[in-house]
Amino acid sequence: MLSSALKPEDRDNPTFKQNKDAWVERIADFRGSLELVRQGGGKKAIERQHARKRLTARERIARLIDAQSGFQEILSYAGWHMYEEWGGAPGGGVVTGIGKIAGRDWMIVANDATVKAGAFFPITAKKVIRAQTIALENHIPTVYLVDSAGVFLPLQDEVFPDQDDFGRIFYLNARMSALGIPQISAIMGNCVAGGAYLPLMTDALIMTEGSGLYLAGPALVKAAIGQEVSSEELGGARMHAEVSGTVDFYEPSDEAAIERIRALAALYSAPELAPWARERIAPVEPVYPAEDLYGLVSPDSTRPYDVREVIARLVDGSEFHEFRGSYGETIVCGYARLGGFPVGIVANQRTIIKKPALPGGSGKIEVGGVIYAEAADKAARFILEVNQRFIPLLFLMDVTGFMVGKESEQQGIIRRGAKLVNAVSNSVVPKITLITGGSFGAGNYAMAGKAYAPRFIYAWPSAKYAVMGGAQAAKTLLEIEVAKLERSGLAPTDQDLKELYERIKGRYEETLDPRYAAARLWVDEVIFPHETREWLVRSLEACALNPVREQMGVGVFQV
Repeated sequence: MLSSALKPEDRDNPTFKQNKDAWVERIADFRGSLELVRQGGGKKAIERQHARKRLTARERIARLIDAQSGFQEILSYAGWHMYEEWGGAPGGGVVTGIGKIAGRDWMIVANDATVKAGAFFPITAKKVIRAQTIALENHIPTVYLVDSAGVFLPLQDEVFPDQDDFGRIFYLNARMSALGIPQISAIMGNCVAGGAYLPLMTDALIMTEGSGLYLAGPALVKAAIGQEVSSEELGGARMHAEVSGTVDFYEPSDEAAIERIRALAALYSAPELAPWARERIAPVEPVYPAEDLYGLVSPDSTRPYDVREVIARLVDGSEFHEFRGSYGETIVCGYARLGGFPVGIVANQRTIIKKPALPGGSGKIEVGGVIYAEAADKAARFILEVNQRFIPLLFLMDVTGFMVGKESEQQGIIRRGAKLVNAVSNSVVPKITLITGGSFGAGNYAMAGKAYAPRFIYAWPSAKYAVMGGAQAAKTLLEIEVAKLERSGLAPTDQDLKELYERIKGRYEETLDPRYAAARLWVDEVIFPHETREWLVRSLEACALNPVREQMGVGVFQV
């Protein structure tokens, strides 16, 4: 069992209290922003939805999932502070997450008609695609609650044509179907133009009275071919149920459609679990309370901490079998159980490491959060071993990057770093990434950032995403701006330089906020430290639904 260096009296020391106070303030800010997102289009838009005798997206989800089971919402911040010239798109105009239906995990994708009538902004398409990708990779059955006016036309050129735009949704529908991943759709409002293909590519299609399903609405039909036709004749629920034969189940209301979904969901056969998931044992709570994390880790990443203290508050029984604990110490690797599942853990160490001199040699100091050559070697080797065991990998990322300088280059940091990136890239076991602090430069790549296809990627409110830190970046950008001014014949004063530096630094640091990353779907959700274990266990349960074991290969592997 991991032993914690935290003594009861340490909870009263000034640093611990300062950390906790700063976390309280930050979490209150994030809870407030989440509440804004969850209001969707606002009170008046919700009232309009109710006036049509329709539920909102969140009301539909609440009725759909099993009572008291909870909803693991993901991608909440999609579109945060984006599209403000168009009035914004809270949550990207769609609600996504995992909930239990008839006792089984389902991915739920629900258009939010209170946000621009559920129209697809660029980020809406990307959010749906990310939810589908998670469902595809983990074989999670999926429900689509459709209520959308189609593509947001002013931005159609950013929604329609690219590989990860609107058309990818239907591609993923087809791929999921081919793999036998259950999909059920319910049209509970508008479903028009290209979006009409989504429900038709699922296993079962339900449609409610008053909804509309057509490639072109009445106005467009009249403009295109001169034909005058009512909405009901063109694409109403009764027409599709009785004439076109498109709809599998006709229902009079949202409530009836939801009951139909639940009944159909209960009729699928049980999934085969991944081999590692079959080795699950009864979970054991960590020995140490999760609330300690708020005092141990500073929310601004300014103070060092021992990542083993974090691990001890996440894993079952605080049991951790560390791999090569005295070598390459700026990365901590080892085995544990999480929610009863076996996992391998790769974590950045944030303490200052002082290595005593060996006989005939000299001691050295290593900076926490930096990946040194030996740490890269160790982590690469560990990842290969985890793949040999075929158990999931959990990355705890708080990294400032790879070590630089003459000594590091002579030790082959690029070659050894490439080996680690290769191992992460070619790993075939489920990867889950949690960013607890810094996510800078190539360190993001080595620790399984978004580009390295983690099944889930989360961030604490303390996370910072960038090529480099704010101060360093601001100085570099300042030099560029000053050079431009001087080429224009201007000579900035010291006061001008100070003001320019502060403006540049302020703009840059806005992009470091994890909500900026979450808005662009670089992370799946911002989660709070005391809820982390629950999120990770639920994610492992979702990963367990894919039983496929791929063969790992590494190609040209640096040694």
